[in-house]
Amino acid sequence: MITLVDVQQAAVRIAGQVRRTPVIRLDAAHSPAQVWLKCEFLQKTGTFKARGAFNRVLGALERGEIDPAVGIAVASGGNAGLANAYAGAQVGVPATVFVPLSSPAVKVAKLRAAGATVIQEGAQYADAFEKAMGFVADTGAGYCHAYDQAEIAAGAGTITLELLEQLDAVDTVLVAVGGGGLVAGIAAALEGRSKVIAVEPENAPSLHAALAAGHPVDVAVSGLAADSLGAQRIGEIGFDVAVRTGVHSVLVSDEQIASARTFLWENYRMALEYGAAAAYAALHAGAYVPAPEERVAVILCGANTDPSGL
Repeated sequence: MITLVDVQQAAVRIAGQVRRTPVIRLDAAHSPAQVWLKCEFLQKTGTFKARGAFNRVLGALERGEIDPAVGIAVASGGNAGLANAYAGAQVGVPATVFVPLSSPAVKVAKLRAAGATVIQEGAQYADAFEKAMGFVADTGAGYCHAYDQAEIAAGAGTITLELLEQLDAVDTVLVAVGGGGLVAGIAAALEGRSKVIAVEPENAPSLHAALAAGHPVDVAVSGLAADSLGAQRIGEIGFDVAVRTGVHSVLVSDEQIASARTFLWENYRMALEYGAAAAYAALHAGAYVPAPEERVAVILCGANTDPSGL
């Protein structure tokens, strides 16, 4: 479980390691509500995950939990691996990253360019995770979870502290959900202050299904955003914080995600990966309809995509 205090501590730890990303107001012609786009796709490594990676790696080093000769390990669809490989490289720690065979070539290439040892295993994230845990058991590598670790989630939540400094106030924050680390950090930071709407692909509804069942459950995963939002089960931290803070989930289709991605490229020249476009898709498609005076922020969380498809 994480709280605002954990997010505040993370912000202090990672200060100077990550970028302060800009906020852009959506043109009034595109929404009757007041909508701001938090451009976290401009973060180092191209996604919000750099925040959690630095918080996890620096925290583990402070406690002496990482052997610099062995380094860290992570299972990832690509983005978490890239973030942790980058964080490790910045502090002199090697990284071994396990990714599923479905990971986009652009992400695998970036991982190798960042100096990570990349091992591709299995069809989905769960397969890569199993291999990574075996590697950790055999080598003693420090494990950096893609989303279900307190320091990872708290680091992700530092986006919210920036957002509250950049805007006078915000009523609602829309955030894409895969494994739940980002929504956990954001909801913990906003608890008692603002509403959080989780946006999930219809083909990967990990939090939506868990809220309906009353506990995390396995879901089938497929679709355009599966490489970044393709967790088969919501993390315990994400689920617990979502329930505690009253997060509501809405679903969007692949067609709606693609349409939102195209819209943001054509109108704002934002080159987003499908998972990042999912959050805006909820507004674009009407899955979430804000009140006329509602102040809404949309977290655009990643840009590791092949731009030829825009």
